[in-house]
Amino acid sequence: MDITTVADDLIVAHRAGADGEVVRLEGLHPDSIYHVGNHEVQTLPRPAGELLGRFGTVNDLHFGEVECGMIDDDPRGPIQRVEPGEPPYPMTMNHAAVAEMAAAGLAAVIVKGDLTRDGADEEFDAFEACYRSEFGDRLHVVRGNHDSYHGQQRYTGDRWIDLDGVSIAVLDTVLSERTTGSISPAQLQWLDDLAATADRPVVVMGHHQQWISGQRHDEYFGLDPTSSDDLAAVAARRSRIVVYTAGHTHRHRVRRMSCGVPSVEVGCVKDFPGTWAEYRVYEGGLTQVVHRMSSPEALSWSERCRHLLADFGIDYETYAFGRLEDRCFNIPPR
Repeated sequence: MDITTVADDLIVAHRAGADGEVVRLEGLHPDSIYHVGNHEVQTLPRPAGELLGRFGTVNDLHFGEVECGMIDDDPRGPIQRVEPGEPPYPMTMNHAAVAEMAAAGLAAVIVKGDLTRDGADEEFDAFEACYRSEFGDRLHVVRGNHDSYHGQQRYTGDRWIDLDGVSIAVLDTVLSERTTGSISPAQLQWLDDLAATADRPVVVMGHHQQWISGQRHDEYFGLDPTSSDDLAAVAARRSRIVVYTAGHTHRHRVRRMSCGVPSVEVGCVKDFPGTWAEYRVYEGGLTQVVHRMSSPEALSWSERCRHLLADFGIDYETYAFGRLEDRCFNIPPR
């Protein structure tokens, strides 16, 4: 049994396999021990003060994709496809995410790129029909590399969103027609200026994950090292910035900038484990709570994707799922 989600008042577990059993313990006490199956699980401490609101985020939706686990034209996999008569899996997974987020009372939903497989008009239209119809002006979107491989310009530009208790800076990290990402000096100055005068915690979001350590090279599969360092410098200088959170890697992981600010990756919607992230905003800090979509159809598909890339020697289950503390944790003020 996988312990999928832990919050201050909630524990959710999913049993691996086709039966799709879901165990939900709700109305729990913060910072307390509970037993779920053979697991001993501790709920998160609750940040101080009142709950001011919630917002959510998704990334790597891939409307239009028909082969899951395909790397370029390599025939290795296992590559997962829907069976005849089944709906396209991006529709199954994204409609499940929208249904869960719609029920969560979110003040905003931020989509952090890779809305589509290849940026075709019909793929963008499918995204809009699924998400905009539900969330309207609460929906805020920035593109990913899959949305701009042919120079498309939909969902370009940066956005600043003020909510009760938090501001969100959404950065367009895309380099058109490329997989890698970057943040320009003008964008960094924009962020620096706004964070300097912010009167509440600032959450920075973008599609590409930050370079933190390792070999420096401009083809790093994320933000290039120079703009990653410059982002860290802005975060070090502006204490209102409490986190940078991205997608792109289809995994859950938390690392830290040199100044201690967490640099977070949130897993994809489209396959295993099939997730969206909720942010609870308290007077005394934020909590990230990752949810695995739990409709029978979404669980059935995501289970089929648990062992993607095994032919390449990759343990996708461990890679994508990450540790519980990479999915659910508190983000304190600075």
